Amino acid sequence: MPVLPSLLAVFAHPDDESLLAGGVLAQHAADGAPTAVVTATWAPDSRRAAELAAALDVLSAGAPRMLGYGDARNESSAPGRPRWCDVPLDDAVAQVVAHIRQVRPAIVITHDALGQLTGHPDHRRTHQVTLLAVEAAGIAHLHPEAGEPWQPRALYAATHPQSGIDDLAPLLCGVGKTLLAVPDEYVTAAVNVTEWIDRKWRAICSHNSQLEGERPLPALLSRVDTERRDRILATEYFTRLSLPTGGPVTSALTSGPTVHGEVPPRLTSPHQ
Repeated sequence: MPVLPSLLAVFAHPDDESLLAGGVLAQHAADGAPTAVVTATWAPDSRRAAELAAALDVLSAGAPRMLGYGDARNESSAPGRPRWCDVPLDDAVAQVVAHIRQVRPAIVITHDALGQLTGHPDHRRTHQVTLLAVEAAGIAHLHPEAGEPWQPRALYAATHPQSGIDDLAPLLCGVGKTLLAVPDEYVTAAVNVTEWIDRKWRAICSHNSQLEGERPLPALLSRVDTERRDRILATEYFTRLSLPTGGPVTSALTSGPTVHGEVPPRLTSPHQ
C-alpha cells in the first residue's frame, strides 16, 4: 500500500501544476498514491490542453480534468466561454465538488490567498472556489447532483515564503512582474523534491508555449543556469488550511493553532 496519501491538485492554468506542485505530484505517484489535477482555464481543444496532457503524463497524474473557462488575461484561451473569474461562484464550486467526489482524495492542493507570486486573478479565484468546494464536498445536502459526499482530510495552499524567493525574485522583477510572498511562519510544509526535480523540469518544459517570450516563468527558468534553477525548484512550500477533523467538541471558541509540531517533511493527512 502507498505510504503517501492520494492527491487532487486544483489550479488555474496549465503549467501551474508543474511549477507549484510538480515535485509533490511526482513523489506521491512514485509511491503508488493516486494523483489527479483539475485545471480551471483554457479550452480542451487548445494547444495549452495538449501541453497539459503531456505534463501530466510526465508526472503520472492521469488525464487532464479541464473546466474549460477563459483566462482573465487571455481572450483566446476559451472562445465563447466566460472567464473563470466571471463564472457564478456556486456554479464554479459545484464543478470542483464533482471532481473531489469522483477522485476522493485524502489531500487537496490549490493556490494560496495571494494568488501566488504575481497575484493573478485566476489564481485567487481558484483559491476561493477550492476552499468552498473542499468543505462542500463532504456535506450531502450541498450539490447532491455532484455525487456521493467525500471529505478530504487535508487542504494545502501552495505558497512562497519571503525567505524562499531570493533566486526567483530577480527573474520576476526583471520583467516587471509583481512579487508577493507570505511570512515564513505561514509555511507548514516545506517539501524537498530534489529526487524528482528532473521529472518536474520535464513537466514544466512540456508546456512548450510557455518557453516562448520574455515573461512566462518557464521561459525565465529556461534562461538561467541549472544550479540556480534547481535551487528554485527543489523545495515546494505549502500552508495547511483548517478543515473539519472529527476531533473533540470544545465548549468555547479558541485561538489555538490547528496544526501542531515541526514543519513536516512531506504532505500528510490524518487518515491516509
